Amino acid sequence: MTIAQKTLIYLLLAILVIVTLVPFYVTVVISQKSNAEIFTQFWSLPDSLRPGYYSEALAFLESYILNSLVIATLSVFGVLILSSLSGYAFARLEFTHKNFLYVLLLSIMMVPGILTLIPSFNWIKEFPLVGGNDLFGRGGRGFLDSWFALWLPYLAGGQIFGILLCRTFFESIPEDLFEAARIDGASEFLIYRKIALPLSLPILATLAIMQFIATYNDYIWPLVTISDTSKQVFSVGVTRFGFEGNLNMGPVMAGYLIGSIPLVLVFLLGMKYYVQGIMSGALKA
Repeated sequence: MTIAQKTLIYLLLAILVIVTLVPFYVTVVISQKSNAEIFTQFWSLPDSLRPGYYSEALAFLESYILNSLVIATLSVFGVLILSSLSGYAFARLEFTHKNFLYVLLLSIMMVPGILTLIPSFNWIKEFPLVGGNDLFGRGGRGFLDSWFALWLPYLAGGQIFGILLCRTFFESIPEDLFEAARIDGASEFLIYRKIALPLSLPILATLAIMQFIATYNDYIWPLVTISDTSKQVFSVGVTRFGFEGNLNMGPVMAGYLIGSIPLVLVFLLGMKYYVQGIMSGALKA
């Protein structure tokens, strides 16, 4: 590679970095500006710091952020457990119509999520009804305005991609490891727990980060299934913060920054394993 080619590559990378960082710069700067400064001095630094904007945003969004963290964490743990179990079964066990069931399962990924919005809403609304009886006594509202309305769909939907990742990785592990464990008398569940899971930590970390970000950032589903403010999540809460009489953009941008902290921390803590998962062929399929 010539010096001119290297220079061109570095120049393009520098441009991409600048384009990526400009939105973050604008968000941080605006979070400390008044509306007058935003309209008259958009690109310049604020005349003075306004830490009160952050305390105002945190006071409004604290419960929303906590709700998002709880739902995202529960969905991550559920998806990791069920995806790894299903991925191991599809990769290492033999059962009737295994390949057909796997293809049928993956075909769900070809259906846009927006097409399933109304059927999923009706399913959540009527799920506890058995024989026309309302098991939870919620007046025909089913799981609406409950944690189950958020957790169950995230748990079910996140497994599809997780099964793809886990099955692909488990198939890449040499069969000799599993055969040696079976000869020693290990059960399939013990093999899964002692061999498959420890080796799949990078893949599981990759899946955990992607599931956490997808759940935490989701907006449409919480908006249509949760009307109780005490159970609402951050993505909806921050929009309410901007529209409910808050005419100053500074606190709103401060709210976005505060809400992004969990995402940044999750990615930083799992970045090592995330990169290992990508490099080991987690997304090969």
